[in-house]
Amino acid sequence: MPEQISVLVVDDEPVIRAGLSAILDSQADITVAGTANDGEEAVEMCARLRPDVLVMDIRMPRRDGLWALAELGRRGLLGPGRSRALMLTTFDLDAYVDDALAAGASGFLLKNSSYEELGAAVRAAAAGHSALSPAVTRRIIEGHLGGRRRPSDQELARLRDLTQREVDVLRLIRDGLSNAEIAERLVVSLHTVKTHVSRVLTKTGCQSRAQAAVLARNTLS
Repeated sequence: MPEQISVLVVDDEPVIRAGLSAILDSQADITVAGTANDGEEAVEMCARLRPDVLVMDIRMPRRDGLWALAELGRRGLLGPGRSRALMLTTFDLDAYVDDALAAGASGFLLKNSSYEELGAAVRAAAAGHSALSPAVTRRIIEGHLGGRRRPSDQELARLRDLTQREVDVLRLIRDGLSNAEIAERLVVSLHTVKTHVSRVLTKTGCQSRAQAAVLARNTLS
């Protein structure tokens, strides 16, 4: 995680943009590099500023946050070594959570989250971890995001190059285990787990552990 975390705040409401920017700028280790008022502007500013984290609303006019996530992924601007996306919304709806995580978001928080939760989520996203509210995490682990469905051929193809051990690691990511917990479960070193997780993300094309968890939930028994 960088010593100083640069953030791009994206929201169509000026008051919300200003409030989020003020909260984040008040943190000693976080700097707001810029703001955007919709998904299209967010993509263009992300390409120019290369922030560590985008704090982005889901619902916005013209181009929303889900469109922005897809476009950022298409342009290679999202994921390890690039920008991370932390999604905020007032709507605690399963469909938004599922779509955002499947598109590569590193986290998902409600706008009524505390100042402390917001700062912690930005730091977690910058460090490459999933940043999810407890309620969202619980629903992912329990598999209640829209219910179990038949995996698509494209989803199954993303698992094709995984070794059996990497499949085991992906399944444990889906179940919400941390790297330390995976190491204990598989009786291997933490370094080994980190290597496996990195390979799983690379081989599946996932940009975050949360996206990998959604893929695993849809494809693995």
